[in-house]
Amino acid sequence: MNLIKRIPLVALLIVLGACSSGVLGKKVKEPFSSNAYKSNNRFWRGTGKGISSQDNIARGKADIDAKAQLAGQINTTMKQVADQYLSDTGNERAADVAEKFQSLVRQVMNTNISDLRKIGEEKYFNEKSKEYTVFIAYEIKKNAMLRFMKRQAKVDETINERQRDLIEKIIDEELKRLDAEDDGK
Repeated sequence: MNLIKRIPLVALLIVLGACSSGVLGKKVKEPFSSNAYKSNNRFWRGTGKGISSQDNIARGKADIDAKAQLAGQINTTMKQVADQYLSDTGNERAADVAEKFQSLVRQVMNTNISDLRKIGEEKYFNEKSKEYTVFIAYEIKKNAMLRFMKRQAKVDETINERQRDLIEKIIDEELKRLDAEDDGK
């Protein structure tokens, strides 16, 4: 009787064992995948991976991948900050200011990303496939990026004075929030 009761359990364990290693393959830990390379309250962080038969092309792909990840995070965060601020203040021209703010963010991202620091780079060569794989990790200090955006807003000729003031207030509020988080640690 005990043997009959155990057969379904043994069968289930065999099926689960086969599924865990066969269908998806073996789990691989790539460089820069730990929490130390993830964004937090002080830094935006991005990682990239590039593969090519030429090491400089693999590096370029990894570089673009990491910077695109950073740009996406910054853009998403800034959109959320602007939306939250404008909905809290009940600004009647919120849509105009939000569009100018998003335009400023895109403009900053399309130029040099302020305070960009490379925090890691690793290169591997696969003898079998004759391919290079490059991993890159970047970070941007949030408050430095926000201060850079504030300076850019001051010189942007497409933003009128009222919009500039609101954008500066939005950035100042976010800087205060970041400072408060730093003080709380």
